Amino acid sequence: MPDSARCPSDITRHAEPAPDPRRWSALAVLLVGAFLAPLDFFIVNVAMPAIATGLHSTASDVQLVISAYSAIYAVFLITGGRLGDIYGRKAIFMAGLAAFAAASALCGLAWSPTVLIVARMLQGLAAAAMAPQALASVHALFPAHERGRALGIYGVALGLSSIIGQLLGGALVGADLDGFGWRLIFLINLPISLIAFLAAIPLLRETRSDRRPRLDFGGVVLSSLALGSLVIPLVEGRERGWPWWSIVMLLATPIFVELFRRYEIRLARAGGDPLVDFSIFRLPGLMRGISAIFTLYAMATFFLTYSLYLQGSLGYSAWQAGLAILPFSAGFLIGSTFSPAISRAAGGFAPAFGVACSALGAALTGVLVLAFPAGLMPPLVLFGPAIGLIGLGMGTSMPTMMRAIVERVGVHHAGLVGGIVNSTLQVSAAISVAVLGGLFYTVLGTRTDAGGIGHAFGWTLLAIAACHCVGAYLATGLGRRAAAPGRAVPSIAE
Repeated sequence: MPDSARCPSDITRHAEPAPDPRRWSALAVLLVGAFLAPLDFFIVNVAMPAIATGLHSTASDVQLVISAYSAIYAVFLITGGRLGDIYGRKAIFMAGLAAFAAASALCGLAWSPTVLIVARMLQGLAAAAMAPQALASVHALFPAHERGRALGIYGVALGLSSIIGQLLGGALVGADLDGFGWRLIFLINLPISLIAFLAAIPLLRETRSDRRPRLDFGGVVLSSLALGSLVIPLVEGRERGWPWWSIVMLLATPIFVELFRRYEIRLARAGGDPLVDFSIFRLPGLMRGISAIFTLYAMATFFLTYSLYLQGSLGYSAWQAGLAILPFSAGFLIGSTFSPAISRAAGGFAPAFGVACSALGAALTGVLVLAFPAGLMPPLVLFGPAIGLIGLGMGTSMPTMMRAIVERVGVHHAGLVGGIVNSTLQVSAAISVAVLGGLFYTVLGTRTDAGGIGHAFGWTLLAIAACHCVGAYLATGLGRRAAAPGRAVPSIAE
């Protein structure tokens, strides 16, 4: 960041207007969008075998069903957040929700792998529009003394999406209601989206940046090129044997990033409205916080490989694989419920404590899997608590980390930071699946037996634990200190 970049003038204290009396109901509606977007990334994991059978698709087709969604979603999240700042968060949320429902219907009715892949791309684009609006709206809807609680709830909802994705995916595929099978994992979005859309009409008030900025089309193009050149080869490269185009795209990523950075800084100096105001990254702790949260979605590989381990090594059905996430769920709920108390007790070390717990849980689980015979689950009295410790760590770290990051910026940049945080998580998930998933398949090699899968899963868990150890180091001291009595809480965390 050049020395000439300065913190934006709007990241200051402002007198807050009277809070919206419907703010908690509005948050519940907004959380539906924030919840559905990552849910549809995780819910497909346990349905992959059923989709392959139902559409007579290849392994590459099934991989694209996941990667097409995650790539588009990650690439356009920052743009989606900025659109809410410009055109109104309610308007963009409702448009995104309606488009998400339509794309989900197309996914559920898809008659070929190609149709399903295209529908997933449309679904990812719609999710990128609706998901950032919840995080951005917290600043506009809630006074400072309630903002921490609202951000905590947001972090819990985001974390629960991965858990419920596994449970719901397994339940719906296993139930096979009226022969719909895997299609129900997409069609379930329709009634949820309809209820949320109707509730949004009276409950949400329109919020946007006080000074309506113009959309930075050049920034949209360059940011999409930068993110796309990174995410697309990562989610597709390994599956396709790292073709030449994937290597070229990865090598081009730093070039696009630098072009984007220079373009945005030049636009800001000329008095324009950049898509990303790079001066916000000079705020104390913001880059460290984003770097720390980047490590959290190394856990995306856990959900994918855990399902493969349960079904491929232990012989579980999709429904049983979904239920096997319950220890993680219990730990997550305990962690998220007590995260405010942990924040008060641990202060700035609360995020680091959470990530350290998940690192320890992943390490213990990996050691247990490696230590016990092939095809045999370790004793539940050991395995359950180890998986639960991973959930406890994630349940503690997600809400505390969200609060530590988002409260570092002012209202005018809420949409931008909402997009950056969500995009960071999705890019993290893509890199995690590519790198740690690549480790899983490298260790597995040509083996397909129970022992090979268990061995690969165990080493992948140890790698996830290592990533979370780095995250715990970055998150140390990141949490916000409480304001002194009688002192207003500033919009930048101290």
